[in-house]
Amino acid sequence: MGHPRLWLFLLLALTVGASAQGVIRPGEVWKDDQGRQIQAHGGGILKQGKTFYWFGEEREQGRDTSKKYVGCYSSKDLVHWKFRKLIAFADPENFGAHWILERPKVYFNAKTKKFVMYMHIDGPERPGGPGYGLARVGIAVSDKVDGDYTYVKSFRPLGHESRDIGQFVDDDGTAYLITEDRPFGFRIEKLTDDFMGIEKQMTLIPMHMEGGALVHYKGLYYAVGSALTGWNANPNKYATATSLEGPWSEFKDIAPPETKTYGSQSTLLLKIVGTKTTSVIFMGDVWKAKTLWDSRYLWMPVEIGDGVLKLPEPKPWTIDVKTGVTKVLP
Repeated sequence: MGHPRLWLFLLLALTVGASAQGVIRPGEVWKDDQGRQIQAHGGGILKQGKTFYWFGEEREQGRDTSKKYVGCYSSKDLVHWKFRKLIAFADPENFGAHWILERPKVYFNAKTKKFVMYMHIDGPERPGGPGYGLARVGIAVSDKVDGDYTYVKSFRPLGHESRDIGQFVDDDGTAYLITEDRPFGFRIEKLTDDFMGIEKQMTLIPMHMEGGALVHYKGLYYAVGSALTGWNANPNKYATATSLEGPWSEFKDIAPPETKTYGSQSTLLLKIVGTKTTSVIFMGDVWKAKTLWDSRYLWMPVEIGDGVLKLPEPKPWTIDVKTGVTKVLP
């Protein structure tokens, strides 16, 4: 039967190993290294070296409402997150008390060595007007990934309205912005060399969608977005193309439509290229309109390939970021 102490040691070793790897539990409260609920809603991921940085809307209760906040976290394994910084922006261009900052995404420009944050800037065009009348993109820059970001400007990309924005960096390092142009559709736009503006439009998909996300996987581009239903979840859909310029396929559901994407909305498709396999993670927000500070995150590895993208039923899962291997637990 063996020595009891030896068996106890092996059991403890296995337990510690499982704990060290960690488990992602979609939809549950996710806490940082300080034991506080992670505030990175509508967020994006930037990888620098072996470290992942997660930026998103900080919506904790009790904040000064005249300012808008971006939470910054870091992780080596995508499971355990360290709080790095709270980035605050006052009203940058006198937009007014009801100005809006949403969906921050950070890019690193290898030429300028600058970290460039894109964000959805909005608010009423005039006092008493509709809350989402500005429909602009804002830019802020920093010399450090978790530094003080200096607001630079806002604009409408190529003159078009922009509300929800998405982030995409292709395998060759080219950076793109995904924008939601309410009158016309879903736009994918190439950034300028310094990432401080839009060089050109790659495509306009005439679908009224927000929460745009994009991934390049085995020769195909997969674009994901959600319908315009406010804070309420809906069936997210995807289309494919061999080129960003299109043509794009018809949109199909990423999950059974009755699940409404399991109560979530897309924000990013994160590709992990490992030594054994390449995995794609659907990052979604489970919004709680009346208690936004308690909104959750639904992250799941998708089933992807040959023009098909499926979001499986959310279950606890693990990932090895070195090998790229994910495992869904019972």
